[in-house]
Amino acid sequence: MDEIRDADALREHMGPVSRLAEGKVQARLDRHARAFVALSPFLVVATADGEGRADASPRGDAPGFVQVLDDATLLIPDRRGNNRADSFGNLLAAPGIGLIFLVPGITETLRVNGTARLSTDPALLAPLAAQGKVPTTGLVVAVREVFFHCGKAVMRAKLWDPAAQVPRDSFPSLGRVLAEQTGAIGVPEAERLMDESYRTRLY
Repeated sequence: MDEIRDADALREHMGPVSRLAEGKVQARLDRHARAFVALSPFLVVATADGEGRADASPRGDAPGFVQVLDDATLLIPDRRGNNRADSFGNLLAAPGIGLIFLVPGITETLRVNGTARLSTDPALLAPLAAQGKVPTTGLVVAVREVFFHCGKAVMRAKLWDPAAQVPRDSFPSLGRVLAEQTGAIGVPEAERLMDESYRTRLY
């Protein structure tokens, strides 16, 4: 089976990088990046632990929930979740982080790479309050590089096309999936707990 095993082989296989793609990487958040972050209600956070085991985790809230502290620093609030803290645990071992910001209706995405640290500083986190609740933890991201990614993936996926949406009843509820995967509780109880969680514990 043919494999690519080094950087030289990869570049030969992929071909040259265009001048635009090579030159678009910025070291700071310019006005375009700031504006995109302000419009974004959703991003994906990618981390890896000290042994290189990777993880990707979604984050979402009202547009602009991620704050731009300055041209090289972002602050991401941690809203209520399942307390697994996979991303946080990874960052304690290896501070590297990758972010992809999405804006509904815009095919392009914004990629940010850098390092992150966890903060529990109430004064820092207070401006990120939502529904009257201040997050207890936040990710402070030191930007190393930032660039816009073309919209081909989103276009191929028809991500923002309402006609491409899958009917909700075409896939089981998360309660049913978890009940069947874990065997810990019955389906009705799992679905009740998930519904309650969505209604009462978003923040």
